[in-house]
Formats: sequence, C-alpha cells, structure tokens
Amino acid sequence: MQDYLKKFLLEDRSVRIESVRVREAWHAAQAHHAYPPVVASLLGELVAASTLLAANLKFDGSLLLQLQGDGAIALMVVECRADMSLRATVKLRERPIMPEDDLQTLLNPGGTAKFIVVLDPPKDTPGRQAYQGIVPLEGDTIAEALEQYMLRSEQLHTRIWLAADADCCAGLLLQRLPLQGGTLQAQTDLAEESWNRALLLAETLQPDEILKTDQDTLLHRLFWEETLLSFEPRPVTWKCTCTQERVADMLRMLGQAEIESILLEQGKVEVACEFCGKPYLFDAIDTDALFKSITTPVSKSVH
Repeated sequence: MQDYLKKFLLEDRSVRIESVRVREAWHAAQAHHAYPPVVASLLGELVAASTLLAANLKFDGSLLLQLQGDGAIALMVVECRADMSLRATVKLRERPIMPEDDLQTLLNPGGTAKFIVVLDPPKDTPGRQAYQGIVPLEGDTIAEALEQYMLRSEQLHTRIWLAADADCCAGLLLQRLPLQGGTLQAQTDLAEESWNRALLLAETLQPDEILKTDQDTLLHRLFWEETLLSFEPRPVTWKCTCTQERVADMLRMLGQAEIESILLEQGKVEVACEFCGKPYLFDAIDTDALFKSITTPVSKSVH
C-alpha cells in the first residue's frame, strides 16, 4: 500500500478538501529513532500536516514546519517538498516525558515556544529568498496551532484533523478558498453555505476513524452527497537530502577550535544525520582540509 495525498474541490470550487494517509514514509521517519509514544504521535501529526500544506506549493521548493520550545522537546521539524517527498526529526532535552504530556507541556511550559513556517524556493531561483513566518505556539493540538497560523498569516479559513500512532499518520484538511473580485452576493452566500456544510460533515471525525479507515471510504462516508472535483492522487515518499557537502558545511559553522577539540579528544569526528541516521566520518586530514577550502567536500560516509 502506497502513501497518497488526495485533493478535491466542492462543485462550486469554494472549498478545498485534502486527505492524506502515510505509512511507509512514516515508518522510515522513525527507523533510526526511538521516540517516546507521545512524541512520535506529535511528530506524526506534523508529518501529515506538512503534506496537506505542501500540496499547494506554487513553486518547486519545500515547506518546513518547525516547533521550537523550552520543554522536553527543543525542536520538532518536518520538511516536505513540492514532489511530496519528506523528512522529519525531533531534538529532545534530557527531561522526563510522561504519557499524559501534550503539545503545550512538552514544548511550551515556559510560554516561549514558537511555531515557524518556512517556504524555501529552489536554490537556482533568481533572487532566491526564503519566506519565514513566526507566531507563538497557540492551541492544544498541532491542528489548532496550524489553523491559527493559516488564519493569521494567510487569511484563509482552514480546518485540520490529524491523528498518528506508531504505524500510521493521517489527516484531513478543509480550506475555504477566496472568491474572485466582482463576485455576486448570491455566489458569496452559496460559498458560505458550502463551507458551513463541509464543516458540519467533517466535525464528526474521530482520531481512530482517521487512522483506521482508508481514504476512499472515509471521504465517501463524509461527502457522499456532494459532487467532488478530483485531482490526480500524489504519492508521498521519504527522502533525506543530507550530503557530504552539507555535513562539511555544518562542521565549518562549529568553527575550527571546536572541531580540533573534538579531534583531540576522540581522534576523529563522527556525525550522524539527524533525519536519516546516516553516519559521516572525518579524520585529521579531513578536518584540516575543511578549513583550508570551503569549496571541496572532504567527508567520507561510513558503510
């Protein structure tokens, strides 16, 4: 069973409907990590959310969703590209994590957590400049935090339902689309009616239902009386973009003194990609070359 995102419009084109269900890519995201269940659940919801939002990118770049906090979770980040390939990771502090913890207790106990959305165009884009939106982390769930962000930054009424466990992550998005200029009052009223009707139908969703029900069955159950305009389903895949050059650049950012200190203590510098776990090894010759040239990657992957 492949992972797919499915997109629809209501017949009057006033409401966007998206459904995603991810298993294989979600398993890959967890393969090199042992996250506590409550942390894995939050990350899975963020993975599903990233695909729902990235499906509407208007350029061949990537969307990054980042949660930065002052609790047991220091950073949670998912990157989803325009081709629907993704990667995800979490940085944890050495603090106890309880099964009853939630988004706010894990990320925002001190009230300083931020929700960050980055739209990153391709590197070869003329005048390339990433867009970054930062808002306080509000809401009791990732879905609520995203809804608040979309309303604040995009002025789009959006409702999101997310669910995740160790086996699967899934989600549903409803978004009210802006009407064109010169719209008749009758069309505005019709769009309002369509939005309210779609919300009423989707409000019945429960997390177990999202996780356990296949997409076609779920969509039919919710919208069987509606005429939906469908788009081609898009496969969702796992893909880490770590490279030897990127790891070398990261080590340069640490500075020569820090790298030499690690080398003196351990005889080598070993770095594992935080997303996929791929190890990279730098010996004394490699680290010396790092700071002699900023153009030639010199790291070696360990197999």
